[in-house]
Amino acid sequence: MTTKKLVYTAVFLALGILFPMLFHLLGLPGQVLLPMHVPIFLGALTLGPISGFIVGILTPILSSLLTGMPPMIPMVPIMVFELAAYGFFAGFLYEKYPKNVFIPLITAMIIGRIVAGITAWSVFNIFNMDEINILAYISSSFVKGLPGIIMSLVLVPLLYKRMPVEVKNS
Repeated sequence: MTTKKLVYTAVFLALGILFPMLFHLLGLPGQVLLPMHVPIFLGALTLGPISGFIVGILTPILSSLLTGMPPMIPMVPIMVFELAAYGFFAGFLYEKYPKNVFIPLITAMIIGRIVAGITAWSVFNIFNMDEINILAYISSSFVKGLPGIIMSLVLVPLLYKRMPVEVKNS
């Protein structure tokens, strides 16, 4: 990884921590609008699957340690796997389909939520919490997060299109 790519990876990581803080400061519902997802998708599209994966893993961990959001148990492990899947698959698929940003975003969202459901089921079993239904968890995450999904599908392409060329080519 080049120094330039490492720096941009750190920038997207910082934005992944700052966006939710800003949303909470403004009283906006983070669990519905999913502000942490936007920088991860942008990082994946811009820097590729490895940087997207790294940003996806580190963002919820560092955010939890620095701000207390999301709660360490059960949400951090669930979000680590979900956001790592977003970052990896959005970056990987964008490399395959660079003319259409929506295919990588939508596919990554679907895969990430499936990964989140499997992880949630595992975490709840490991910590002897109430048993959950994976399919119900996945479908409810789509329903509850629909405003955030729409926000990501609008904001990410707009912001990506306006990003400087040197960031995209790092």
